[in-house]
Amino acid sequence: MLETPTTTPEFVTLAGQHISPVLGLKSERAFVRGEGHRLYGVDGRVYLDFVCGIATSVLGHAHPAVNEAIHRQVDTLIHVNGAGYAEPTARLAAELAAAMPDPLDTVFFSNAGTEVIEAAIKLARRVTGRPGVISFRGGFHGRTMGSVALTSTNLNYRAGYEPLLPSVYHAPFPDTYRMGGEEEASRRALAGLRDVLTSEIPGRSVAALVLEAEQGEGGYRPAPASFLRGVREICDEYGILWVADEIQCGYGRTGKMWGFQHADVVPDVVTVAKGIANGLPLSGLVTSHELQERWGQGAHGTTFGGNPVSCAAGLAVLRTIREEGLVANAASRGAELRAGLERLQAADERIGDVRGYGLMIGVEFVSDPASKTPDEARTSRVLAKAADLGLLLLNCGTDHNVVRWIPPLNVTSAEIDEALEIFGRAVAEA
Repeated sequence: MLETPTTTPEFVTLAGQHISPVLGLKSERAFVRGEGHRLYGVDGRVYLDFVCGIATSVLGHAHPAVNEAIHRQVDTLIHVNGAGYAEPTARLAAELAAAMPDPLDTVFFSNAGTEVIEAAIKLARRVTGRPGVISFRGGFHGRTMGSVALTSTNLNYRAGYEPLLPSVYHAPFPDTYRMGGEEEASRRALAGLRDVLTSEIPGRSVAALVLEAEQGEGGYRPAPASFLRGVREICDEYGILWVADEIQCGYGRTGKMWGFQHADVVPDVVTVAKGIANGLPLSGLVTSHELQERWGQGAHGTTFGGNPVSCAAGLAVLRTIREEGLVANAASRGAELRAGLERLQAADERIGDVRGYGLMIGVEFVSDPASKTPDEARTSRVLAKAADLGLLLLNCGTDHNVVRWIPPLNVTSAEIDEALEIFGRAVAEA
């Protein structure tokens, strides 16, 4: 156990003075070390970390295989972009392609999720010669000027930045909790999408449709398989490129390697980030080789994308997921987690919904189960109480009333039980 400091550490004071408040951090807590699935605070306390750097530290902190790969690469070659290839970058591209269904075999590396969304927009417009882009209400795709035009989870992300990227349209997402179940939600959302294509922009003018198989910031809302299949059919009908945003729901998070695999469909473009390098900055845009050839040499670029150190970490992540069976672990531990949360739901009617695949579970709090009125205040109290008891969680949802569960992919049954016990106490006391 770390000694509890008697004064505020200097770096905390410096952060308050010099780190921009625009970040809007969820907590004033400060940490000095991470090990396994625990974070160690400057206050001497130890926390079970189910925030995971917003779903990035998929193997937890200081994972030996990842750390060894990083150290080895730092001693060999840190950066080389512009001069030629580096081995970790090429090998990660090959292994990431191998983890994708055919014909997705070619990778453009960048640094963050928002950057590969921007790249996907550019690719789609240039290759198709069309202007339109469709995303879905409640979707989050980033905060840069192109990606924020697709994002609709929080008005504050967009306010004051108009005019945003033109020719962006938002279709309804199938909210199964509020739209009468999976099939009815799917039917209504597909009808809404077709309405956009007939009343707002012609289908033949749309370059790309950008979709999360399970919405992240929007409330951990999984799209029904029938909806994903319907999207694939509509994209084929109009020649639209389907961009699967797997930035949060990919990398084994949902109990399958990729979220879109729950519907047995294949998108045209896949964007990945977050868990790709266990916390190091890296992202990827994956398509067929033919599609990226049509994009054209020099049509896009990056300075730091594909950094050898990040890619070395990325190789260790992919190999660990494969060798330790962590996709299956996500499915099994996710089933345990969901069952435990559903037991809590049965005892508290203000837990309106428990939903999601694998280790991407949302718990929605409502003040009135009949009207399903979002309860942001209670959600905040539950999160604060859980943190006081040693469990770190985040909220999400357009009304900030959903607790998101994103534990590491290698979480254990004992840790799931520990988290459920703490959360149960927090729910009872908040």
